[in-house]
Amino acid sequence: MKNEFMKRAIELSLESVNKGGGPFGCVIVKDEKIVSEGSNKVTSSKDPTAHGEIVAIREACKKINNFSLSGFELYSSCEPCPMCLSAIYWARIDKVYFANTRQDAQKIDFDDSLIYSEFQKNIDKRKIPMVQMMRSEALKAFELWDKKIDKVKY
Repeated sequence: MKNEFMKRAIELSLESVNKGGGPFGCVIVKDEKIVSEGSNKVTSSKDPTAHGEIVAIREACKKINNFSLSGFELYSSCEPCPMCLSAIYWARIDKVYFANTRQDAQKIDFDDSLIYSEFQKNIDKRKIPMVQMMRSEALKAFELWDKKIDKVKY
């Protein structure tokens, strides 16, 4: 069955290319059934976060009315980029299967190596300047959250 899920992710990546999108597709599965599908919609939606995995995660969460995808598996036509990998962890997906590697993606100009290298750097050494400001004012929201009795942890 796993091969069928990956075949569908790859089909979605091919369809995306034919529609003018990036060559990426994804399906999210629970109990051996596809719950959601996604393909790259960055250019069509003018949204840099509309990667196949993100589209599929958003759809799955909407369908189950929950932000947690614990118990789900994700099949992607390519190894998830840093943003998608972060979303996968935030969504608590149990397992990821992928076809193409990030090196394969790099060869066709989908190069995430800068982002991976930026994660390793101190804030003051990153390409995009990062300036901390107004921390004491911002901490008020954290204090409020910390004391909140009915908060939904995630």
